Amino acid sequence: MVAALGEASAAGVPVTIAAGGTGITGGGVPLGGWVLSVEKLTRLEIHPGYAIAGAGVPLRDLQAAAQRGGQFYPPDPTENSAFLGGTISTNASGSRSFRFGATRRWVQALHVALADGRLLRLARGDAIDFDPGTIPLPAVTKNTAGYLLRPGMDWIDLFVGSEGTLGVVTEARVGLLPMPPAVLAGVVFFAADSAALDAVDQWRSTDVRMLEYLDHASLELLRARFPEIPAGAQAAILFDQALTSEDDPEVDRWLDRMQAAGAFEEESWFALSAADRERFRLFRHALPELVNDTVRRSGALKMNTDYAVPLARNREMLAYYRRRLEREFPGRYVIFGHIGDAHVHVNIFSDPANPGPAADLLREFAGEAVALGGTVSAEHGLGKRKRHLLELQYRPADLEAMRAVKRRLDPGNILGRGTLLG
Repeated sequence: MVAALGEASAAGVPVTIAAGGTGITGGGVPLGGWVLSVEKLTRLEIHPGYAIAGAGVPLRDLQAAAQRGGQFYPPDPTENSAFLGGTISTNASGSRSFRFGATRRWVQALHVALADGRLLRLARGDAIDFDPGTIPLPAVTKNTAGYLLRPGMDWIDLFVGSEGTLGVVTEARVGLLPMPPAVLAGVVFFAADSAALDAVDQWRSTDVRMLEYLDHASLELLRARFPEIPAGAQAAILFDQALTSEDDPEVDRWLDRMQAAGAFEEESWFALSAADRERFRLFRHALPELVNDTVRRSGALKMNTDYAVPLARNREMLAYYRRRLEREFPGRYVIFGHIGDAHVHVNIFSDPANPGPAADLLREFAGEAVALGGTVSAEHGLGKRKRHLLELQYRPADLEAMRAVKRRLDPGNILGRGTLLG
C-alpha cells in the first residue's frame, strides 16, 4: 500500500481506495487511475477493552471475535459486511449511535498512509502539526459532511470521516465494551404516527441503546416477510436496552411506558433471548433489502436521504418530509431510521426515465435540514453522488478551509479524486 502510493504520487496517478463495496454514495467508484484494495489487511487481535484490526476486516468478523471474548464493538452500522476501514473513512454509525455515538468516538489509534507514501502511526491526542482552521458545525448528534474542523481536534478526528481523501487508513485500534449481562429488545407498534413520535420524545430520557422508527409504508413492505405485524399498526418504534439481569425491574417498567404511550400492549414484540433479538435485528434490516427488491421489480429508481436535524426539530422535519412527499410522490416512498438522533431516511421510488423531480425534492429536503440547523450527511458520507450538497451546508470560506487541508496533505490531488470536494 505504502509503496504503491509513493509510486502513484510520483507519477501523478489518481488513486481510489476500495473497501467492502457497501458504500452508497459512489466514493469507491474510480474516475480513472488506480484502484487499491484494503481487502488483504485483515490482522485482528482482541484484547480487554480494545481490538487491533486491519482496514480490511469486515465488521461482522470484528463483532464475532469480540463476542467470543465477552465484549462488543459499540458502533453498529446496518451493513455488517462493511470493512472497518470504510466505516472509519465515513465515520459510520447506525442504530446504537443513539447511546454510543459514531465511529470517531471509538477510534483510539490509526495507521494512515499518506498520498506520498509516508505512514503515520497516530494515537488519540496526537496534535496536528499545522492549523487546520475551524468551521461552524451543525448542532446534531451525527454529522459526517466534510472534514471535522474544530478547536482541539487531533489527527484521528481529522482522518475519521474524510472519506479517503486525506489518507488511507490501513489499521486501527478501536474500543470495546463488556457484553451486558442481559439485553431487552422491543418492537412497539402504534395505531397512530403521532403516538409513536410522542413515545420517542419520552423514551429518549431512558437508558435505551437505540430508538428506531418505521412508518406505515415501511410496515406494509415488511408484511410480506412478517405477516404477524398487527393489522392496525401505523408506525413502530424499535429499541434495546442493557439490563443487569433478566429480572431487572426495567422489564416491568416497559409495560408501564407502553401503556402510557398508548402502544399496542398485547401485540408488540419483546425479547430477552439472543435468538429472538437476532430476529428483531433481521426485521429491521429486512427493510432496506425490501426497498431494493421493490426497486428492482418495479423498475423504479431509488432516491434516498441521509439528513439529520437537531433533536428539537425532529417533528418539524418529519412533517415537512410527509407534506411534500404526499404532494409529489404519494404512495411511492418510505420513511424509517434512527429517530433517536432525529436522523431518518427518506426513500423515494422514482421514475428512472425522469429522475429530476425526485432529485429536486431531495435537494429541497437538504436545504430544509440545513435551515433547521442540521446536516446533509449524518452517517453515509457524500462521496461523488452527493458532494454537491456540501455547498448547502457550508459557506465558500468553510469549503476553502477544507480544500486547504486537502492541499496540505494531498498536494497532487491523487486520493479519492472527485469525492467530497470535487
